[in-house]
Parts: sequence; structure tokens; C-alpha cells
Amino acid sequence: MKLIVGGYAQGKLNYVLNRYVTEDYVVLDGGLTVNAQDHGKIIIINHFHYWVKESIRHGGCPETEVKALLAEFPDCIIVSDEIGNGIVPIDKMERDYREWTGRLLVELAGQADEVVRVICGIGQKIK
Repeated sequence: MKLIVGGYAQGKLNYVLNRYVTEDYVVLDGGLTVNAQDHGKIIIINHFHYWVKESIRHGGCPETEVKALLAEFPDCIIVSDEIGNGIVPIDKMERDYREWTGRLLVELAGQADEVVRVICGIGQKIK
């Protein structure tokens, strides 16, 4: 698994498509639902942070769902915004989602074969 992180609108998905995609792929935008026809393709989870938010909002367990995805697609590419910087939101749900996402990204970075931070479309390998 590869983990790609960076700020909002920094070119993370373009970086992934230009750097890692050499065969058929599918981009799951803010979701983890893979269709049967997607098997055998490179799976790219874009906007992972949005998926975490929606999973929490609907009473899901992001850790369990991500673990199941990685068991089925161990070579997937996860793309997420860095959302822990800046002003801390007043809304408890927003704070919880940011913390939960951060903890998941720490765990995923530990498991990842490669971790890249993208700034201005340029990737910096940090693992």
C-alpha cells in the first residue's frame, strides 16, 4: 500500500496518476466501495479524509472498514489531505473527525510500503 498526503489542492491525485499508474485503474473518490469489475485494477482511494468523515457520521468504524479494504487490496493507493493543521474547529464532530483521520493516517503510514507528501505537485518521499 502507498499513502499520499498533502495539503488541499496540492496535486496529489495528479502526482499519483503520473507516477504510479501504468495499467488499468479506478479512482474511488471519498469511498471504499469497490465493484466486482474493479478487481484486477489499481485501486486509488482519493479524498480518504472525506470517507472517514462520512463513515463516522453514519456510525461506521473506519478502522475495521480500512482493514477489510487492505486485506482485499493490499497494493491500493490512499490519497488524503492533511487536515490537522490550522484552526481547531468549534464543532465536536469536526474535531473528532480530524483526530480520527489523523490517527488512521499514522497507522496507515506505519503499514505503508511508501509514504509521499505532495506540495505544489512535487512529491517528497518520507518513507
